[in-house]
Amino acid sequence: MFRDRSEAGRMLATEIVALAPHDPVVLALPRGGVPVAFEIASALGARLDLIIVRKVGAPGNPELAVAAIVDGNPPDVVFNREIIEAYGLRDDELAALIAGERPELERRRAVYRGERQPLSVKGKSVILVDDGAATGATMKVAARAIRRRAPAQVILALPIASPDAVSDLSREADRVVCLSQPPDFRALGFHYREFHQLDDAEVLELLAKASSRLQDPVGVPITRPGSAT
Repeated sequence: MFRDRSEAGRMLATEIVALAPHDPVVLALPRGGVPVAFEIASALGARLDLIIVRKVGAPGNPELAVAAIVDGNPPDVVFNREIIEAYGLRDDELAALIAGERPELERRRAVYRGERQPLSVKGKSVILVDDGAATGATMKVAARAIRRRAPAQVILALPIASPDAVSDLSREADRVVCLSQPPDFRALGFHYREFHQLDDAEVLELLAKASSRLQDPVGVPITRPGSAT
């Protein structure tokens, strides 16, 4: 059991640093993944950003994803072909479902990113982070979208996850780093002593703090581990 997400992030950071990823970028799944990712980015001296995912639910069953929209420039849409076929969705019906979720994706982008563009991951070692996974469905979608953006490698980082989730995610990444895989995995909150629901203000505060750590007092980026002088 972890004390909180920050402790989990520091423990996970030790494992990630040992991999010595070249030119790393750390991407967090908001909101819960942000405190974990903050610790990893701090340990690596890497930039921190978010990857925002919005599920597209099936008609009459919003918890069952037929697709997901992943924020980017342009956004990526990842389809769940098995569910689409099971519902017999036509292309126009699927397009309407996707269009219905775009406003919420754009709202989240506006809150978390404003006018700032997502970090480029082309040619970089991407460390995708969440605070845990029962099924890994959201992280899987995010990993597939990242793959389309030509990274050098994709590392998935989780403090805790079910064995099935880790097995599934291992097919989506170059490496999965997971500190604990309890066979009796329960709700994620059971594995943390402190597990409050983060709000937008906490996310923005951590992003600002991560950015400030990579600048000197006059705003010039500092030299990070593994970077050129």
